[in-house]
Amino acid sequence: MTEDTTREPELIDALLTIEEVAELLRMPVASLRYWRVLGTGPRGFIIGRLRYVRADVFRWLVEQRDGDPSAA
Repeated sequence: MTEDTTREPELIDALLTIEEVAELLRMPVASLRYWRVLGTGPRGFIIGRLRYVRADVFRWLVEQRDGDPSAA
């Protein structure tokens, strides 16, 4: 059985705003918003406003790095 950090509040690390994620990825906020519309960016959710779990952002980043090698 794997740990499900989305259902265990004590396992969720820092929540990030879209601005913080954009800064972390060195991307424009507009790109993150566009990726969200397309469903291709890091997974975010609404708690008052859009938030991201730091671990989800890094997981997405690793998936991008380790994606289809023929796409490079």
